[in-house]
Amino acid sequence: MFSPEERESIREALVSMAVADKRLTGAALTGSRALGHEDAWSDIDLAFGIADEADIGQVIADWSDRMYQEHGAVHHTDVTAGATIYRAFLLSSTLQVDLGFSPASQFGATAPSFMLVHGTARERPPTSWPSAMELLGLGWLHALHARSAIERRRVWQAEYMISGVRDHALALACLRNGVSPNQGRGVDSLTSEVTDGLTGALVCSLKIAELRRAFSVASQSLLAEAGHVDADLARRLASPLAELAGFPRPDDSQL
Repeated sequence: MFSPEERESIREALVSMAVADKRLTGAALTGSRALGHEDAWSDIDLAFGIADEADIGQVIADWSDRMYQEHGAVHHTDVTAGATIYRAFLLSSTLQVDLGFSPASQFGATAPSFMLVHGTARERPPTSWPSAMELLGLGWLHALHARSAIERRRVWQAEYMISGVRDHALALACLRNGVSPNQGRGVDSLTSEVTDGLTGALVCSLKIAELRRAFSVASQSLLAEAGHVDADLARRLASPLAELAGFPRPDDSQL
């Protein structure tokens, strides 16, 4: 396990490296450190702007070599968002280091978790959360596949899909309460009044009866969240969701 001191030492070395790299137009702290919420389990999040004349692929390759040679990286994976490439490194100490590489024109704050420490940044539109309709649609898609997986006795797939129904219901609750619906970040900010009903949607075994029970709870929770999004849509979804998950269709007054 890495120590806070080790993490800070690596972060300082990376920032110094960014200042010295003339191909970079800017560097910023992102994530929990930028918000002042860092704790013992936080990773390192940095973002870089790349000059137009620089080869972004070569910049990423050079930084990756340094991560492996100097900081004990054992593997990395990439996530792309538009023109930005986020390379996440796993260090032997279990520390995660996320480095975001953006063209200079795309380098700037899209969320409050951005603290410029070197160079310049551009004004950027804020990142938007998924819409309630998108989350709701993904929820009932998971419900369809949960039903068929249960009936086919594909119990692991069923558990996966039931968890998807539950997770989309939780994401909708996050959106409704003004906290991040992404990757479970806002779930622990929800009140117990919101989350207690969803504990029953946790799958406790792969027995068919237990899968059906958890599926019913998850689907009813999804339908309840649909009522907060669009009451008419919730009424239209009530019958198919009730048939899929095997619960009594609620009265319109309950939606």
